[in-house]
Amino acid sequence: MATIGDVARAAGVSLSTVSYVISGKRPISQPTRERVERAIRDLAFHPHAGAQALASSRSNVIALMVPFRPGINVAIIMEFVAGVVTAARTFDHDVLLLTQEDIQEIDRVAARSLADAVIVMDVESEDPRLPALRALDRPAVLIGVPEDTSGLACVDLDFASAGRLAARTLITAGHRRIALIGASQDRFERRANYAIRMRDGVVEQAERSGLPMHVLPCEPTYAGGVAALDQLLAEQPDVTGLVVHNEAALGGVVDALERAGRSIPGAMSLVAISAANIAETLRRPVDSITVPGHSIGQIAVEMAMARLAQAGPGETRLVAPTLVQHGSVAAPA
Repeated sequence: MATIGDVARAAGVSLSTVSYVISGKRPISQPTRERVERAIRDLAFHPHAGAQALASSRSNVIALMVPFRPGINVAIIMEFVAGVVTAARTFDHDVLLLTQEDIQEIDRVAARSLADAVIVMDVESEDPRLPALRALDRPAVLIGVPEDTSGLACVDLDFASAGRLAARTLITAGHRRIALIGASQDRFERRANYAIRMRDGVVEQAERSGLPMHVLPCEPTYAGGVAALDQLLAEQPDVTGLVVHNEAALGGVVDALERAGRSIPGAMSLVAISAANIAETLRRPVDSITVPGHSIGQIAVEMAMARLAQAGPGETRLVAPTLVQHGSVAAPA
């Protein structure tokens, strides 16, 4: 069965343009309208009848659930929020930000018809919100991938692949003693899916190469980065390759390496998984696998709008990782 995304690709237009042609909410040029209508006919696309019936009573609001827990990195979260807000505007939608962790927030959104769709962030592997989201009578999209994705729409960076890429980059350069400074112990205990998948990817790549991997949780602060690096060097002084997946601690790790006399990349090669504006603006920029928060936020909105136009099965979209080099990886001394 064709989807609104199939129509958009066939017509060479955006999802929002297809939506406007169907709803008539905005004027569309005649040539563009004809391309979209031709694609609809060719693909035998049928907008979801229930969605069409509800169109006139929609709130034109997307609810974005972002639990502001202790230790959350607000700067990183706001990149995702900015992506959601930017994409929502192209669909004539506003964004309602919900910062409570309470599951009842989901029921409140549904009962009061506060939003046409819900986007959920900070997803855990066995998230307690999943049953309520599956029962929701409107589209829900998760930024994150739980253990059981049945009936759910999810989008995220492919953190497992990112972990493998980071470890492989160090191993290919010749490093045989590598370590991961990862998320906080609290994040691992709560089974935050991104932290778990990153750790598993790094460990898997090391095991494929027959190498040991030392994993060290780290508090998400500058001081946490300093403490984690000091602990790592005390426990594993022969480490020459380091993966850091903790944006808030990254600056502390880099500065602690300098104070310990471990130059980058002469005495320690380093790959970070972080937002680009963090890895690139350090006193010593480092090779990084970028977490494209803005793009992921936009994709989440597009998925929500597509499901609003036509009901369909759940899907998971994982954004492939890319490595941006800044010269922080070299062969071990």
